[in-house]
Amino acid sequence: MLNQLKAIIQYLLPKQLLTSMIGWLAKRKLGKVTTWMICGFCKVYRVDMSEALCDDINEYKTFNDFFARKLKEEARPIDNDPDSIVMPADGVISEFGHIENSSLLQAKGFTYSLDSLLACQSEMVNAFTNGMYVTTYLAPKNYHRVHMPCAATLREMIYVPGTLFSVSRATTETIPNIFARNERVICLFDTEFGPMAQILIGATIVGSIETEWEGVITPPRDGIMKSWNYVNSDSVEPIKLEKGQDMGCFKLGSTVITLFAKDHITFSDELKVGQTVRVGQKLAERI
Repeated sequence: MLNQLKAIIQYLLPKQLLTSMIGWLAKRKLGKVTTWMICGFCKVYRVDMSEALCDDINEYKTFNDFFARKLKEEARPIDNDPDSIVMPADGVISEFGHIENSSLLQAKGFTYSLDSLLACQSEMVNAFTNGMYVTTYLAPKNYHRVHMPCAATLREMIYVPGTLFSVSRATTETIPNIFARNERVICLFDTEFGPMAQILIGATIVGSIETEWEGVITPPRDGIMKSWNYVNSDSVEPIKLEKGQDMGCFKLGSTVITLFAKDHITFSDELKVGQTVRVGQKLAERI
Protein backbone atom coordinates (compact mmCIF):
# COMPACT_ATOMS: atom_id res chain seq x y z
CA MET A 1 0.00 0.00 0.00
CA LEU A 2 2.85 2.42 0.88
CA ASN A 3 4.53 1.78 -2.47
CA GLN A 4 1.23 2.39 -4.27
CA LEU A 5 0.89 5.73 -2.47
CA LYS A 6 4.45 6.66 -3.47
CA ALA A 7 3.60 5.79 -7.08
CA ILE A 8 0.53 8.05 -7.03
CA ILE A 9 2.65 10.89 -5.64
CA GLN A 10 5.15 10.33 -8.47
CA TYR A 11 2.42 10.74 -11.08
CA LEU A 12 1.18 13.94 -9.42
CA LEU A 13 4.54 15.60 -8.77
CA PRO A 14 5.67 18.36 -11.15
CA LYS A 15 8.83 16.33 -11.82
CA GLN A 16 10.39 18.56 -14.49
CA LEU A 17 9.82 21.72 -12.46
CA LEU A 18 11.09 20.16 -9.23
CA THR A 19 14.19 18.81 -10.99
CA SER A 20 14.91 22.18 -12.61
CA MET A 21 14.58 23.96 -9.27
CA ILE A 22 16.89 21.52 -7.47
CA GLY A 23 19.35 21.66 -10.37
CA TRP A 24 19.39 25.47 -10.24
CA LEU A 25 20.02 25.43 -6.49
CA ALA A 26 22.71 22.74 -6.73
CA LYS A 27 24.90 24.82 -9.05
CA ARG A 28 24.70 28.03 -7.00
CA LYS A 29 27.72 29.19 -5.00
CA LEU A 30 26.09 29.97 -1.66
CA GLY A 31 29.10 30.04 0.63
CA LYS A 32 28.38 28.81 4.14
CA VAL A 33 24.84 27.85 3.16
CA THR A 34 26.27 25.36 0.65
CA THR A 35 28.67 24.03 3.31
CA TRP A 36 25.84 23.57 5.84
CA MET A 37 23.70 21.80 3.23
CA ILE A 38 26.51 19.41 2.30
CA CYS A 39 27.29 18.77 5.96
CA GLY A 40 23.62 17.99 6.67
CA PHE A 41 23.44 15.71 3.62
CA CYS A 42 26.53 13.80 4.74
CA LYS A 43 25.07 13.28 8.22
CA VAL A 44 21.63 12.17 7.00
CA TYR A 45 23.00 9.75 4.37
CA ARG A 46 26.20 8.79 6.25
CA VAL A 47 28.50 9.72 3.38
CA ASP A 48 32.10 8.57 3.90
CA MET A 49 34.12 11.64 2.94
CA SER A 50 37.42 9.98 3.89
CA GLU A 51 37.33 8.29 0.47
CA ALA A 52 37.00 11.56 -1.45
CA LEU A 53 39.97 13.04 -3.29
CA CYS A 54 39.00 16.26 -1.52
CA ASP A 55 37.72 15.28 1.91
CA ASP A 56 37.22 18.84 3.19
CA ILE A 57 33.55 19.80 2.83
CA ASN A 58 34.50 23.50 2.98
CA GLU A 59 36.33 23.19 -0.35
CA TYR A 60 33.17 22.39 -2.33
CA LYS A 61 31.77 25.62 -3.75
CA THR A 62 28.48 24.12 -4.99
CA PHE A 63 26.32 21.11 -4.21
CA ASN A 64 27.05 19.82 -7.72
CA ASP A 65 30.78 19.85 -7.01
CA PHE A 66 30.08 17.66 -3.99
CA PHE A 67 27.77 15.27 -5.88
CA ALA A 68 30.34 14.81 -8.64
CA ARG A 69 33.29 14.43 -6.27
CA LYS A 70 36.10 12.12 -7.31
CA LEU A 71 37.62 9.49 -5.04
CA LYS A 72 41.18 8.71 -4.07
CA GLU A 73 42.69 6.24 -6.53
CA GLU A 74 43.16 3.57 -3.87
CA ALA A 75 39.52 3.84 -2.71
CA ARG A 76 38.24 1.72 -5.63
CA PRO A 77 40.80 -0.89 -6.72
CA ILE A 78 40.00 -2.33 -10.14
CA ASP A 79 39.99 -6.12 -10.66
CA ASN A 80 42.95 -6.54 -13.01
CA ASP A 81 42.12 -9.99 -14.43
CA PRO A 82 42.15 -9.45 -18.25
CA ASP A 83 39.14 -11.77 -18.58
CA SER A 84 37.04 -9.89 -16.01
CA ILE A 85 34.45 -7.14 -16.37
CA VAL A 86 33.97 -4.85 -13.37
CA MET A 87 31.13 -2.98 -11.68
CA PRO A 88 30.47 0.39 -13.32
CA ALA A 89 29.14 2.18 -10.23
CA ASP A 90 28.67 2.12 -6.49
CA GLY A 91 25.13 1.11 -5.61
CA VAL A 92 22.77 -1.84 -5.38
CA ILE A 93 22.08 -4.49 -8.03
CA SER A 94 18.39 -4.00 -8.89
CA GLU A 95 18.17 -6.81 -11.46
CA PHE A 96 20.44 -8.79 -13.77
CA GLY A 97 20.31 -11.78 -16.07
CA HIS A 98 19.51 -12.86 -19.61
CA ILE A 99 17.60 -10.67 -22.02
CA GLU A 100 14.79 -13.01 -23.05
CA ASN A 101 14.53 -12.28 -26.77
CA SER A 102 14.21 -8.51 -26.24
CA SER A 103 12.64 -8.44 -22.77
CA LEU A 104 14.35 -7.24 -19.57
CA LEU A 105 13.05 -7.49 -16.01
CA GLN A 106 12.45 -4.20 -14.22
CA ALA A 107 11.21 -5.54 -10.87
CA LYS A 108 8.59 -7.95 -9.48
CA GLY A 109 7.21 -9.12 -12.80
CA PHE A 110 7.40 -5.77 -14.60
CA THR A 111 9.27 -6.17 -17.87
CA TYR A 112 10.27 -3.72 -20.57
CA SER A 113 11.69 -4.13 -24.06
CA LEU A 114 15.00 -3.37 -25.71
CA ASP A 115 13.06 -1.49 -28.40
CA SER A 116 11.63 0.94 -25.86
CA LEU A 117 14.85 1.24 -23.83
CA LEU A 118 17.00 1.84 -26.91
CA ALA A 119 14.50 4.20 -28.59
CA CYS A 120 13.85 1.77 -31.48
CA GLN A 121 17.46 1.88 -32.70
CA SER A 122 17.23 -1.38 -34.64
CA GLU A 123 20.98 -1.98 -34.98
CA MET A 124 21.46 -1.70 -31.23
CA VAL A 125 18.37 -3.79 -30.48
CA ASN A 126 19.68 -6.57 -32.72
CA ALA A 127 23.12 -6.41 -31.08
CA PHE A 128 21.72 -7.08 -27.60
CA THR A 129 18.77 -9.38 -28.30
CA ASN A 130 19.15 -12.51 -26.13
CA GLY A 131 22.16 -10.88 -24.47
CA MET A 132 22.82 -10.02 -20.83
CA TYR A 133 22.03 -7.01 -18.66
CA VAL A 134 22.66 -5.63 -15.19
CA THR A 135 20.85 -2.72 -13.54
CA THR A 136 22.70 -0.76 -10.83
CA TYR A 137 20.81 1.72 -8.65
CA LEU A 138 22.77 4.65 -7.19
CA ALA A 139 21.16 5.96 -4.00
CA PRO A 140 21.73 9.56 -2.84
CA LYS A 141 24.42 8.35 -0.39
CA ASN A 142 26.49 6.70 -3.12
CA TYR A 143 29.46 7.98 -5.07
CA HIS A 144 27.85 9.41 -8.22
CA ARG A 145 30.44 8.78 -10.93
CA VAL A 146 30.11 5.99 -13.51
CA HIS A 147 33.11 3.97 -14.72
CA MET A 148 33.98 1.62 -17.57
CA PRO A 149 33.39 -2.11 -16.96
CA CYS A 150 36.15 -2.91 -19.47
CA ALA A 151 38.38 -1.20 -22.03
CA ALA A 152 36.31 0.08 -24.92
CA THR A 153 36.05 2.38 -27.93
CA LEU A 154 33.04 4.68 -28.04
CA ARG A 155 30.89 4.23 -31.16
CA GLU A 156 27.78 6.31 -30.57
CA MET A 157 25.87 8.28 -27.97
CA ILE A 158 22.14 9.05 -27.99
CA TYR A 159 20.17 11.35 -25.72
CA VAL A 160 16.55 10.26 -25.39
CA PRO A 161 14.15 12.78 -23.79
CA GLY A 162 11.55 11.52 -21.35
CA THR A 163 9.90 11.96 -18.00
CA LEU A 164 11.66 11.93 -14.63
CA PHE A 165 10.12 9.31 -12.37
CA SER A 166 12.07 8.30 -9.29
CA VAL A 167 14.02 5.07 -9.86
CA SER A 168 13.98 3.88 -6.25
CA ARG A 169 12.90 0.31 -5.50
CA ALA A 170 9.48 1.53 -4.33
CA THR A 171 8.67 3.06 -7.72
CA THR A 172 10.30 0.46 -9.96
CA GLU A 173 8.10 -2.14 -8.27
CA THR A 174 4.89 -0.18 -8.89
CA ILE A 175 5.28 1.95 -12.05
CA PRO A 176 5.74 0.02 -15.30
CA ASN A 177 8.35 0.77 -17.96
CA ILE A 178 10.17 3.43 -15.92
CA PHE A 179 13.59 3.02 -17.54
CA ALA A 180 12.13 3.36 -21.03
CA ARG A 181 9.96 6.32 -20.03
CA ASN A 182 12.60 8.38 -18.25
CA GLU A 183 15.14 10.52 -20.06
CA ARG A 184 18.41 8.70 -20.65
CA VAL A 185 21.82 8.80 -22.29
CA ILE A 186 22.77 5.67 -24.27
CA CYS A 187 26.49 5.06 -24.82
CA LEU A 188 27.44 2.29 -27.27
CA PHE A 189 30.94 0.80 -27.19
CA ASP A 190 33.06 -1.74 -29.04
CA THR A 191 34.99 -4.00 -26.66
CA GLU A 192 36.98 -7.23 -26.79
CA PHE A 193 33.92 -8.78 -25.10
CA GLY A 194 31.67 -7.76 -27.98
CA PRO A 195 29.38 -4.72 -28.15
CA MET A 196 28.46 -3.12 -24.82
CA ALA A 197 26.08 -0.32 -23.91
CA GLN A 198 25.94 1.79 -20.77
CA ILE A 199 22.65 3.62 -20.31
CA LEU A 200 22.50 6.45 -17.79
CA ILE A 201 18.90 6.90 -16.64
CA GLY A 202 17.61 10.29 -15.51
CA ALA A 203 15.27 10.61 -12.52
CA THR A 204 13.51 13.09 -10.25
CA ILE A 205 15.92 15.77 -8.93
CA VAL A 206 18.84 14.39 -10.97
CA GLY A 207 19.88 17.86 -12.08
CA SER A 208 22.41 16.75 -14.67
CA ILE A 209 23.87 13.82 -16.61
CA GLU A 210 27.40 14.34 -17.90
CA THR A 211 29.97 12.36 -19.88
CA GLU A 212 33.73 12.83 -19.92
CA TRP A 213 33.85 13.38 -23.68
CA GLU A 214 30.89 15.78 -24.18
CA GLY A 215 30.37 17.36 -20.77
CA VAL A 216 26.79 18.20 -19.75
CA ILE A 217 24.23 16.30 -21.84
CA THR A 218 21.15 17.29 -19.87
CA PRO A 219 19.95 19.95 -19.12
CA PRO A 220 18.71 21.55 -21.30
CA ARG A 221 15.58 19.42 -21.58
CA ASP A 222 14.10 20.56 -24.87
CA GLY A 223 12.34 17.29 -25.74
CA ILE A 224 14.55 16.58 -28.76
CA MET A 225 16.37 13.29 -29.32
CA LYS A 226 20.05 13.87 -30.13
CA SER A 227 22.83 11.61 -31.38
CA TRP A 228 26.61 11.72 -31.70
CA ASN A 229 28.62 9.37 -33.94
CA TYR A 230 32.26 8.75 -33.08
CA VAL A 231 33.42 6.28 -35.75
CA ASN A 232 32.15 7.53 -39.11
CA SER A 233 33.66 10.98 -39.11
CA ASP A 234 37.14 11.90 -40.34
CA SER A 235 37.13 14.90 -37.99
CA VAL A 236 36.67 12.87 -34.79
CA GLU A 237 39.54 10.98 -33.15
CA PRO A 238 38.50 7.58 -31.70
CA ILE A 239 37.53 7.90 -28.04
CA LYS A 240 39.14 5.01 -26.17
CA LEU A 241 38.52 4.40 -22.49
CA GLU A 242 40.33 2.02 -20.18
CA LYS A 243 38.83 -0.49 -17.76
CA GLY A 244 37.79 1.33 -14.60
CA GLN A 245 38.12 4.77 -16.21
CA ASP A 246 35.64 7.49 -15.26
CA MET A 247 33.08 7.93 -18.08
CA GLY A 248 30.56 10.34 -16.59
CA CYS A 249 28.43 11.27 -13.63
CA PHE A 250 24.99 11.99 -12.23
CA LYS A 251 24.46 15.11 -10.18
CA LEU A 252 22.50 13.11 -7.65
CA GLY A 253 22.07 9.34 -7.87
CA SER A 254 20.09 7.40 -10.44
CA THR A 255 20.48 4.11 -12.34
CA VAL A 256 22.92 2.62 -14.84
CA ILE A 257 21.87 -0.25 -17.13
CA THR A 258 24.74 -2.16 -18.76
CA LEU A 259 24.05 -4.39 -21.77
CA PHE A 260 26.21 -7.16 -23.26
CA ALA A 261 25.75 -9.22 -26.41
CA LYS A 262 24.76 -12.89 -26.46
CA ASP A 263 27.40 -15.55 -25.69
CA HIS A 264 30.20 -13.18 -24.73
CA ILE A 265 30.14 -12.95 -20.93
CA THR A 266 28.87 -14.78 -17.86
CA PHE A 267 28.04 -13.06 -14.59
CA SER A 268 29.98 -13.74 -11.40
CA ASP A 269 28.53 -16.61 -9.33
CA GLU A 270 28.46 -14.25 -6.34
CA LEU A 271 26.21 -11.66 -8.00
CA LYS A 272 22.78 -11.28 -6.35
CA VAL A 273 19.77 -8.99 -6.62
CA GLY A 274 19.92 -6.52 -3.73
CA GLN A 275 23.69 -6.83 -3.42
CA THR A 276 25.63 -3.70 -2.49
CA VAL A 277 28.48 -3.21 -4.98
CA ARG A 278 31.39 -0.89 -5.63
CA VAL A 279 33.24 0.31 -8.70
CA GLY A 280 36.02 -2.09 -9.70
CA GLN A 281 34.62 -5.26 -8.13
CA LYS A 282 34.23 -8.22 -10.46
CA LEU A 283 30.88 -8.23 -12.28
CA ALA A 284 31.39 -10.82 -15.00
CA GLU A 285 34.00 -12.67 -17.03
CA ARG A 286 34.66 -13.69 -20.59
CA ILE A 287 33.05 -16.93 -21.78
